[in-house]
Amino acid sequence: MSNRTPVFDQQPPDELVSEMASLSSEAVSADFFVLVEALKLRFGSSLEAVLLYGSCLRSHEIGDGVVDFYAVVNNYGGAYPERYLRRLNAWLPPNVFYLEVSQQEKKFRAKYAVVSMADFEQGTRHWFHPYLWARFAQPTRLLYARDEGIRRRIHHALAHAVITFLKSTLPTLTASIVNVETIWTNGLTQTYAAELRPERAGRARQLAQFNLDEYAELTAYATPALPGRLEALADGNYRCLTDAASHRQSLWRWRLRRLQGKVLSVLRLAKAAFTFQDSISYAAWKIERHTGVRVEVTPMLRRHPLLWGLKVSWRLLRRGVMR
Repeated sequence: MSNRTPVFDQQPPDELVSEMASLSSEAVSADFFVLVEALKLRFGSSLEAVLLYGSCLRSHEIGDGVVDFYAVVNNYGGAYPERYLRRLNAWLPPNVFYLEVSQQEKKFRAKYAVVSMADFEQGTRHWFHPYLWARFAQPTRLLYARDEGIRRRIHHALAHAVITFLKSTLPTLTASIVNVETIWTNGLTQTYAAELRPERAGRARQLAQFNLDEYAELTAYATPALPGRLEALADGNYRCLTDAASHRQSLWRWRLRRLQGKVLSVLRLAKAAFTFQDSISYAAWKIERHTGVRVEVTPMLRRHPLLWGLKVSWRLLRRGVMR
């Protein structure tokens, strides 16, 4: 399913690439590498890179949580012996799976998404929908790269994600003079609204504040790649250079992204029923964890995960839990 929009693919500033390389190489708990080794065994020579993101990264430990990984593979043909998984992954990336590893009486759990290097690079640069570039403009850790060439490609893709994020969200701002917190809170709000996400109100501002120093650095290094869009001011604030016509066009594009996102989210939820072990229990747990809303999983709905997904999505949309 094509999600791309043609744009000129300029190289990101070297300083931004270096900053993403530095941030993505910061140390994490050794527990995460237990799961990385399992992914290396799972995919063998087809595995190009493993990226860590999400709530366990922010808390710096696994605890009783479920780790979020992206497994980047060289191609879907080499990643799967099953033809249907190859086709599903190529049709609507990523495929999402569950991983559980026991070591020394400890149990580690992860949710990992599989995407090809080609789709990862396209998704952080050219996709119209923010599914990939919104995730990877945020803090991440590169826990494995097959070689230095792959590592450099990942760093460039992460830098492109920041530029795409800012380029796509800045025109929705209404104020002309803004600070870093406003830029990223607005951007995260726009991208969250483009998916069926069980997030509490104010979550975007909380995340922007949590990583504010990193976002300040990224914004400063990305600004040279945003001529005519963003101007740095001497006091640390920024001037948004969007005119009225561009602002209206941007709002229209984000309405399309929200509509597209609802459809893609339902399709990905349906696809996960065939790839994600016990996806129903995981989805119910995540909804309750993020919103405090308990979702009952009846035996009938467990037997019919597609029906469960559609029913629950509709109910949460009507209640305003998902937007």
